[in-house]
Amino acid sequence: MKFGVVIFPGSNCDHDMIYVFRDILQQEVIPLWHKNNKIESVDGILLPGGFSYGDYLRCGALAKFSPIMNEVREFADKGGFIMGICNGFHILCESGLLPGALLRNNNQKFICKNSYLLPSSKTAYTSCHLDKDKPLKIPIAHAEGRYYADEKTLAELQANDQILFRYCDENGDVLESANPNGSLMNIAGVCNKNKNVYGMMPHPERCADIELCNTDGLLIFQSVLKMLQ
Repeated sequence: MKFGVVIFPGSNCDHDMIYVFRDILQQEVIPLWHKNNKIESVDGILLPGGFSYGDYLRCGALAKFSPIMNEVREFADKGGFIMGICNGFHILCESGLLPGALLRNNNQKFICKNSYLLPSSKTAYTSCHLDKDKPLKIPIAHAEGRYYADEKTLAELQANDQILFRYCDENGDVLESANPNGSLMNIAGVCNKNKNVYGMMPHPERCADIELCNTDGLLIFQSVLKMLQ
């Protein structure tokens, strides 16, 4: 399969994503510069983490105006697979491709540490290669990762099975004490109603290589590939 990785000014996880998909998963990968107004044929688009446009105004608030985002929206409207991680999640929410918003962490500090996630949906994204009862150890690195949505949106997310992951402890228990940033309902990732646009705050690309002594993130990407086959 062929994936495009969008690169914005300030992206800093783009090469991590390229490395994982190209060198570990053995997929074809092409970089997509943010000023491109045309995307060649790809099977999926990846929006990496980082600090697009320096995170001025709000994380992702400026990136949504990049020329390439018109193509990303069109790709999404046609049912194309899109995944945004951390800052990529910000951009998808700011662009209206995903519901809700990401606010400052409740402790008002940048958090960089390992977290535990529990797959919380029956979507192909989480069910193809993941055990719903086994927590994943995935690092986080963000200052604005607190997921927020109004009550109506939260109810829709639950009814439509759009909540991908919830923060949990190492035993898989979804507790307030395991919530690193104050996200409502411990939400760490969501998808759209059509189940083709996905976003998550934790960084699976940072734990997808055996050299890092943790490959839990690789399970997520393998599930993506199986879903798209």
